[in-house]
Amino acid sequence: MLESVLTMFSYPFLIRALIAGVSVALASSLLGTTLVLKRYSMIGDGLSHVSFGCLAVAAALNWAPLALTLPVVSAAAFLLLKLNNNKKIFGDAAIALITCAALAVGVIVISVTTGMNVDVYNYMFGSILSITKTDMIVSVTISSSVILVFVLLFHRIFAVTFDEPFSKATGLKTGAYQTLFALSTAVTIVIGMRLVGALLISGLLIFPPLSAMRVCKTFKSTTIFSAILSVLCFFAGLVLSFLANLPAGATVIVMNAAVFCCLFAFGKLVYLIRQYKTKGKTIQ
Repeated sequence: MLESVLTMFSYPFLIRALIAGVSVALASSLLGTTLVLKRYSMIGDGLSHVSFGCLAVAAALNWAPLALTLPVVSAAAFLLLKLNNNKKIFGDAAIALITCAALAVGVIVISVTTGMNVDVYNYMFGSILSITKTDMIVSVTISSSVILVFVLLFHRIFAVTFDEPFSKATGLKTGAYQTLFALSTAVTIVIGMRLVGALLISGLLIFPPLSAMRVCKTFKSTTIFSAILSVLCFFAGLVLSFLANLPAGATVIVMNAAVFCCLFAFGKLVYLIRQYKTKGKTIQ
């Protein structure tokens, strides 16, 4: 087992995948904590579908995927936040509108042009083999920038996350922070598509913070534990995919889902034990 794992990391493409994956997993878990707490979880899923539509168009026109996807997904993130604050269109409805439209455009473009070619398939479901040195450098650079911004603005992000009206009343420019957060989420989704795919990248945003919330009570502890879980799940998923010859992106997400189920069960067990002890003390 250990020998197989050591052999695994003798391949340069897997080392590149690990470095890029850890950086993206860290950035995703930090952003995901705020997304989940503000009930914006489905924004990640919506943006991933938008990215798929952009990739289909880029493949059909022989354009560089990131050159088209990054600005369009960023614009979609701003639009989703704006629609989310629109009382005439509820947030979940706004996400459904953009998600369905983008996915439909992507499917139509693929059907009338090149079909499901290798490039589109890799971006949809991820491909560790496609990680180049340039992809790794871009992933690490962008993810490091997102992490740095989150750490430097941690207290303000905390304030905007839990009490946006009060933060705005105290003079904090909540709109600017929302814009920055939307941009960070968009670029993280775009760079993560190579690893786990456009249709699975939202799992990196949602599962780690949800798992951390089963056992943590504060924003800081949830954020830290979420980051730790995200990195461990990515590493374990990558190793398992290599040993069992499974799709890497899907295996990483399944690993995150398994951890969530375990911590959910653990949290329920702790709650029942506390309830039992409390009931026992009341009877006495």
